[in-house]
Amino acid sequence: MKLVRFNDGRIGVTDGQRVVDVTTLAGVDAAAWPPVGMNQVIQNFATLAPAFAQALATQAGMPIADVHLQTPIPWPNKLLAYPVNYHDHATEMATRGLANVQGFFLKANSSLSGASEPIELPALPGREIHHECEIALIIGKIGRQIPVEKALDHLFGYACLLDMTIRGKEERVMRKSYDTFTPVGPWIVTADEVPDPCNIDMKLWVNGELKQQANTRDLIVDIAHMISIASSAATLYPGDIIASGTPAGVGPVHAGDRVSIEVAHIGRMEIPVVQGTRGANIVFEKPYEFVRAS
Repeated sequence: MKLVRFNDGRIGVTDGQRVVDVTTLAGVDAAAWPPVGMNQVIQNFATLAPAFAQALATQAGMPIADVHLQTPIPWPNKLLAYPVNYHDHATEMATRGLANVQGFFLKANSSLSGASEPIELPALPGREIHHECEIALIIGKIGRQIPVEKALDHLFGYACLLDMTIRGKEERVMRKSYDTFTPVGPWIVTADEVPDPCNIDMKLWVNGELKQQANTRDLIVDIAHMISIASSAATLYPGDIIASGTPAGVGPVHAGDRVSIEVAHIGRMEIPVVQGTRGANIVFEKPYEFVRAS
């Protein structure tokens, strides 16, 4: 099943072409603060799923092109990410800080945005902002110290994810936490729709030019281990998001570009890039030149 969040926090189910509003069926108040409606849906999904399926089968819904797709989970308890998780990306970044050495880091939840929302570049002249093609892992149930062999039992589903990054030597968390720097979407696909977590293709294009391509079989820390490692340090909750890490091919984006990401069995989204006027501060005053390793 595919779940969306749209039009000011409403919850929907989709077949990829149309959206059926199930906000009332889910018992969600779309105007509530904090916006944890999708977290509640994930927690109660086993009970809600039959009614959602019937609604999708019997209601006309509305064309997906006519709705504003927001990030599915704007208020996760945690937004975790793994750093260098492909050997080819380690080579291009000339780093030994692999995911199985460094572990995970955190991004600001406020960096999350949706498939209908642009990436806003901060006003940082002389700094490159790079695209990173990733998969979002959505946690489905509470767990701590989860064994690897049971990790996928805690996986609710997947989404496409872009991890936008200001290149530099400042703290990684700050460079990746600007608003709109974590587009997630266009929907959440429940785990049962992905045949093999160890064989998922993903691609990224900028203005139609292929920049990144990989498969989850090439991960240094695979999906089950990512969940297990994260849970060894922190209790995972329904709606938590784990970003998988990116393969080689990262590169700059500029205002006017369009970044497209496609993940097999999960979906595709195309995000415009715009120039913002905010974001300048003393941390990024010094220039930085990104040099790709040969």
